[in-house]
Amino acid sequence: MEPAAPYTLVTGASSGLGRCAAVRLSGERNLILHGRNSERLEQTLGMCHHPERHIVWPFDLKNPDELAASLAPLLAGSGRFVDAFVHCAGMVTVLPMRSVDYRTAQEIMNVNFFSAAEIVHLLLKKKVNHQRLTNILFISSIWSRFGARGHSAYCASKAALDGLMRALAVELAPAIRVNSILPGAIRTSMAAQGFDDPSIVEKLERDYPMGTGQPEDIAGAIEFVLSGKARWLTGQEIVVDGGRTINMSLK
Repeated sequence: MEPAAPYTLVTGASSGLGRCAAVRLSGERNLILHGRNSERLEQTLGMCHHPERHIVWPFDLKNPDELAASLAPLLAGSGRFVDAFVHCAGMVTVLPMRSVDYRTAQEIMNVNFFSAAEIVHLLLKKKVNHQRLTNILFISSIWSRFGARGHSAYCASKAALDGLMRALAVELAPAIRVNSILPGAIRTSMAAQGFDDPSIVEKLERDYPMGTGQPEDIAGAIEFVLSGKARWLTGQEIVVDGGRTINMSLK
């Protein structure tokens, strides 16, 4: 029988922040790469260091009630266990509140919040993960703290994620560290529409003292929080936003 091997589960690894984080982590960690699109997941796998060490998990997080039946078999009887979980998957739909019906809000909450809660619930089961989980990291957003027109459901989902982080940090200590990273404006495919608008880009460049960010800026923060260098760090909302949230300049 093969010896048990630790894996880091990265959701949303088929693009954007998740893909960048996966590639960054793949040199030192075995990864379970999650994404909705199998073809893009395979592309991520091909970009990783030591691709033979990693496995892909295609699944649509809009259906968290089916999550356990999909993920548990990857771990059961395989000699694998998850010691770190990074929830990079995210969904945003820009709509005024009058246009946000229950179905739209539910899908956003499922991807951004409920799926993360369900994965944690599953990984805490002794029969599934053998009490091996030691690190949980949610990729939230600075919009969990602030408001933005057309982002009501998105803001609410990220605020819920940060609330879950704080509760779990207390409940699961000292065995498991739990934190959130709150990025500002990052040039990803999910944010492409905004960055294609010159007026929006001009405003962002005014509002961000260090300019807008790249996925690598968040991947580096993820790598640090998961590492032993952050062993005393838990229950924290770690803002990585190029100074946006401290900029009160009027111009």
